Amino acid sequence: MVSAEFLPPSTILRSLILFNLLFAAQSILDGIYLWGHVALPDNLTYAAYAHRGAYPLIATALLAAAFVLVAMRPGGAAEKSKVIRPLVYLWVGQNVLLVASSILRLDLYVDIYMLTYWRIAAFIWMGLVALGLVLIVARIALNRSNQWLVGANLIALTIVLYGCSLVNFDAFIADYNVVHSREASGKGVQIDINYLLTLGPQALPAIDKAILLRPGAPESCLVSRRDRLVEQQRQDLAWRSWGFRSWRLQRRLDAQAKDQRAG
Repeated sequence: MVSAEFLPPSTILRSLILFNLLFAAQSILDGIYLWGHVALPDNLTYAAYAHRGAYPLIATALLAAAFVLVAMRPGGAAEKSKVIRPLVYLWVGQNVLLVASSILRLDLYVDIYMLTYWRIAAFIWMGLVALGLVLIVARIALNRSNQWLVGANLIALTIVLYGCSLVNFDAFIADYNVVHSREASGKGVQIDINYLLTLGPQALPAIDKAILLRPGAPESCLVSRRDRLVEQQRQDLAWRSWGFRSWRLQRRLDAQAKDQRAG
């Protein structure tokens, strides 16, 4: 832990003033290009703008959180200052705004290059960073200890991990990419069938939609690869691998096959 002599209140005050001014400049730029939809400079696409800036901003937010924790030690002179506290709140608020801008940057990137597991993970990670910043403000405002802050973040992380375990990401990603593809919406990129097939049997409903949206494409190889996923799904229904999602998917596939035989 950094001792108080290295960060006296005067140093913290000057740092916060400088940091707030720098962050305000970045927030203004994000407001112009992201929220205001002003045209970007030549040779810079929204995808490149989003990909270039999202992760550095998250790193900046984490460094900001570390500074606040070191500077605003419980019971320290800086924490009791009536001038430093509002500046800390303003700075953390600007960090939250920058994280929101990072999320919007990533959303623009997904609009063009579609959704993947890593991009969903990035959304979740950015949300956790924003929540962590808010909890830092709560720790200062409520005069809680750093142990309380760590516990609150662990609880939030546990809730998020448990919630993610209930989400069928394979089906969600596949359906999103098909619905937002050029074939379905008229914009974005073409359906990446190869990627959909790597998502496993849960992507079968979306793959069936993709096949219908690509009537002119050579489908013999695609159909055979789809059938292999159907066979994999049947094997997944063995009693040791049985799951509610697999059971629901199998019911859908059985009903689909029955309709095809009836037709």
